[in-house]
Amino acid sequence: MLEVKNFSASYAKAEVLHDISLKVDKGQVISVIGPNGAGKSTLLNALMGLMPSNGSINYLGKSISNRSLEERVMQGIALVPEKRELFATMSVQDNLELGGFRQKKLGNKDWREQMENVYKIFPKLLERRLQLAGTLSGGERQMLAIGRSLMSSPELLMLDEPSIGLAPLIVKEIFKIIKQLRDTGVTLILVEQNARAALAVADYGYVLEMGEISVHGVATDLAKDSRLIDTYLGAGMSAN
Repeated sequence: MLEVKNFSASYAKAEVLHDISLKVDKGQVISVIGPNGAGKSTLLNALMGLMPSNGSINYLGKSISNRSLEERVMQGIALVPEKRELFATMSVQDNLELGGFRQKKLGNKDWREQMENVYKIFPKLLERRLQLAGTLSGGERQMLAIGRSLMSSPELLMLDEPSIGLAPLIVKEIFKIIKQLRDTGVTLILVEQNARAALAVADYGYVLEMGEISVHGVATDLAKDSRLIDTYLGAGMSAN
């Protein structure tokens, strides 16, 4: 589905990502783990077209390296950013409807039916559908951010630190939902500091350090790697 080669991205003159190569097959969950400042969020932002980048990005067999953010959205790529970026003064339902813009523009007359699927995944959002997004709890805001992205029926969903700032019980719930999305066949790129939980739901993993891929492999193998265990998989990091 997605193949990235010799990929780099910069803020001003400072190169943050260096010669990144990765691949995502349809239906896979890919986890990108690493320390703070490694460039994980930059990777997703650059893939989404939110910042300049160099290198090759092939998506569904075609190059999208020169495509705009809007074009990438219309081609079925969605990003749930770390800060969620909700419309705080609008209701839950209105935020979800805005997420359906892609399907509406594609001429899908039944695009609102996706909202029922979102409510099945996130029953709490149904209970709070008329509540302002800005009044939701942290976990509910994350659910809304993911639900809004699902309204576009994306081919590729990218999640940036979905567990950040959430209580442990809510983290477990979020990762349970990620497993549900995986089981429905949604292709996912998951950037996450909770390395153990991220690898537990992934098919394949990449370790990003200092803007470069240092290790990659099957997620279950990475979870057994002694160096990764010492560095990233210490006690207290599981969402299971």
